[in-house]
Amino acid sequence: MIKQRYKITEISEMPEDWEVVKFENCIIRKRITIGKVKQQQYKQVGRYPIVDQGQKLIAGYWNEETEVYKGELPVIIFGDHTRIIKFVDFPFVAGADGTKILLPNSEKIYSLFFYYALLTLKIPSRGYNRHYSLLKENKIPLPPLPIQQKIAAVLSTVQTAKEKTEAVINAAKELKKSLMKHLFTYGPVPLGKAENVPLKETEIGMVPEEWEVVKLRDYIVRTEQKDMRKTSAEFNYIDVSGIDRDDLRIISTTKYKSKNAPSRARKLVKEHDVIIATVRPTLRRIALIPKIYNNQICSTAFCVLRGNTNLDNFYIYYTVQRNSFIDSLGKIQRGASYPAVTDSDVKSQKIPLPSLPTQQKIASILSAINQKIQAEENEKKALEDLFKSLLHNLMTAKIRVNHLEV
Repeated sequence: MIKQRYKITEISEMPEDWEVVKFENCIIRKRITIGKVKQQQYKQVGRYPIVDQGQKLIAGYWNEETEVYKGELPVIIFGDHTRIIKFVDFPFVAGADGTKILLPNSEKIYSLFFYYALLTLKIPSRGYNRHYSLLKENKIPLPPLPIQQKIAAVLSTVQTAKEKTEAVINAAKELKKSLMKHLFTYGPVPLGKAENVPLKETEIGMVPEEWEVVKLRDYIVRTEQKDMRKTSAEFNYIDVSGIDRDDLRIISTTKYKSKNAPSRARKLVKEHDVIIATVRPTLRRIALIPKIYNNQICSTAFCVLRGNTNLDNFYIYYTVQRNSFIDSLGKIQRGASYPAVTDSDVKSQKIPLPSLPTQQKIASILSAINQKIQAEENEKKALEDLFKSLLHNLMTAKIRVNHLEV
């Protein structure tokens, strides 16, 4: 086996048969004239996808063929303001302002490899100013074409797996939305039997006839407060910034001890308590307290909810996620620059109240969906970490693909 020789370059140490080339040598420099659509004109459905400098690959849709990019494919989209980079190999319409189209020089570099190479670049932020001049200053590692293709194939496999996982997550989240609407309107009955459920009109919408509509405050118990600055205890502090607004769970805490504790660190929480932020309540910073944070402390910017013997805590967690509950808080929040509600405001809200077994069944159904979503989120995170590791190691030749069949 022949040992690979390496050389020192301005980028890093790399194999002798790799080159280092200027960014501009990797693209075909020609003026690309294309119609661009303003963001306020985007459609939710349409014939052609719109690609802009935002986070999502497809930002919206358009119907007019005259605006479609008709040049060579694939292309790289560079967000001149956002520094976001996208690989586009399908007909598209460009979003206006900052959407720069780069045409890879296929005689010099494999298009997909070029895209992945660009993802490794560290382009400093200028805020919302333009960044293309900084991109042009970079140099790109360039292995022989067969190696480029193999590296791209490996990274593409992981990226495709991540995208499939994201699709499962999005489908599960849409299913949860549909189930929430069904369960809080008809109860835990099959879709085919929903029309047989007698309903009644209430101030919070249609609910099954046998359900009550009650004020939350009448079915919760009193929770405790403690000034942690007057204790010697070390504790985990849950702040509003530690709540994931998409998954509605705690993702970070800060450990404090006695006198170092924030003045807001006062509310004691127990396992399965529900916390909902009273500051900007429409942002949906809601979480269920897991076992690891039992007897820990949350901010006074949360309202802590703990059901009595007639109200299941998991049911509380899901019922306060309903759009009607959040919207009602939004209507009574006070303060222009720092809109907020009080604990009393939250507890005064009305909720649908079925029997305890029905509450538990509803919570069980939605918890199963949540567990599926969380499992897929964990898989997505693992794939993201794998992609980042492979991207770095393949582009710096720490991992070689010479003998890989693609």
